[in-house]
Amino acid sequence: MYYGFDVGGSKIALGVYNEQRQQVWSRRVPTPADDYAQLLDTLCELTAEADAHCGQRGSVGIGVPGLPVPDDGTLFTANIPAARGRTLQADLSQRLGRAVRIDNDANCFALSEAWDDEFQAYPVVLGIILGTGVGGGLIVEGKPVTGRNYVVGELGHMRLPVDALEILGRDVPLLPCGCGKRGCIEGYLSGNGFAWLWQHVYKQSLSAPEIITRYYQGDADARQHTERYRDLLAVCLGNWLTLLDPHLVVFGGGLSNFDALYEGLAERVAPLLLPVARPPRFAKARHGDAGGMRGAAFLHIKSLSR
Repeated sequence: MYYGFDVGGSKIALGVYNEQRQQVWSRRVPTPADDYAQLLDTLCELTAEADAHCGQRGSVGIGVPGLPVPDDGTLFTANIPAARGRTLQADLSQRLGRAVRIDNDANCFALSEAWDDEFQAYPVVLGIILGTGVGGGLIVEGKPVTGRNYVVGELGHMRLPVDALEILGRDVPLLPCGCGKRGCIEGYLSGNGFAWLWQHVYKQSLSAPEIITRYYQGDADARQHTERYRDLLAVCLGNWLTLLDPHLVVFGGGLSNFDALYEGLAERVAPLLLPVARPPRFAKARHGDAGGMRGAAFLHIKSLSR
């Protein structure tokens, strides 16, 4: 059995999956955000509960909103203060007496989608999250690619490409980012960026859901705004695809549920690629909120069966 923990700032979700990657059991409890000992106790108790339910010891994978630090095994995370700077993977492995694998939640999202029955046909899968921020994960042959510093897939912290200035204007403000830099793509393509772009152009404050409602009501400004955002998404994709060249791109996050974003996306992207390149398949994520648990559980799967 494969156990997948999705550990967030407010809740811990555990999903148990069988060899066919089907969920057979789940639990959800509040996250002990400020007490590391209690956090470890909670994870151990949930694991013991899953073992009892399954009648066997399952493998344990954990997805977190943060980055494992390769040099010392600590965890960098803003949303889970109790785990910040702690050796969660090593400590939990020792407590449980079994190997624990840990990865960031964006990689787990991408891994979950790459292991979808249909999507297994694609050797290189890029998962892109368009939500509160912009993140992603790169999966090659069923395994996350993490890199030297575990930052592969941090697409939102690349800078705006030059082509974006033709869409936003040469005088577009370089927005400050939570990473400490300015002009990161996240500030413009996230759900908050979608709303910022509306305010920047129309001098009116609306949330992303309000703009989307206007779009479906046929509002001309909302439709023009969506066209502008699609163009911006396309030029950013042009850079990402040239760098990573995936067979499939899967979109997740709240903004990914706005189906109009996908209209004509391949045709917009194609002129931005190298002349010999063709756009990949674009798809909306299929596993929603369960993606974090699924991907964490599948960190232990050894190979794809195509």
